[in-house]
Amino acid sequence: MHILDQRLLGLLILLLLAVLVVVKRTTTGSILEKPPRSPLLWLVNAFNLFFLLIANPLAAVLLVLERLRGADPTFLAIDAGLLLTTVELVGLVIYLAGFALMGWALIELDGNYQLGGSDPRATDAMIVGGPYALVRHPMYTAALAIALGLACLTQSMACLGAFAVYLGLILALIPVEETSLLAAYGESYAQYRRKVGKLLPFL
Repeated sequence: MHILDQRLLGLLILLLLAVLVVVKRTTTGSILEKPPRSPLLWLVNAFNLFFLLIANPLAAVLLVLERLRGADPTFLAIDAGLLLTTVELVGLVIYLAGFALMGWALIELDGNYQLGGSDPRATDAMIVGGPYALVRHPMYTAALAIALGLACLTQSMACLGAFAVYLGLILALIPVEETSLLAAYGESYAQYRRKVGKLLPFL
C-alpha cells in the first residue's frame, strides 16, 4: 500500500514545482537566463530544465490521472508492503528536502544567481552563508535529491537513470565551475573549498 494516495502525490509534486517557480521568479527575477557558453554547460542546464519543467510535471499529471504505472515501461513493481513503504517514505523525505534546499539556495543567492557553470560577474558576491555553509553546490545537491526522490516515489527505473545521468553531468560540471570561482575569488574560494564539502556536508 502506498504511503500517499497517488493522486495526492501528483498534486503535491505540482504544488512544489509551482512554489519553486515562484521562488525562482521572485528571488532572481526570471525563470530562464541567457544561453550557456559551452556544450557541457548547455547540456547540463538543458537536462536540468527538462527534468524539472517537463519530467516532474509529466509524472505528476500521470499520477493524478492514475496512469503512471501503465505509461512507464520501466516501472518496478514492489510487492513487499514494508519495502514499498520504506522506499516511498525515503523518497518523500529526500524529494521534499530537495525542494526545500533548492528554494533556500535561490533565496540565499538572490541577485547573484546565474546558470550553472557561468563565470561570476564583477558584481557577484561570493556566497558562503545559508546552505552554502553546508555544501559548496547546494543547488546541485537539491537537483540530485529531487531526481532520486522521484525515482523512489514512482519506482521508476527511468527516473533512477535520470538521477545517474544528473550525477555524471554535475560531477563533470563542478570542476569547470570551480575553476571560474577560483579565478574570480582567489584564495577566499580556495579556503572555502577546503572547509566545505562539495555535495554532501563533511565530505
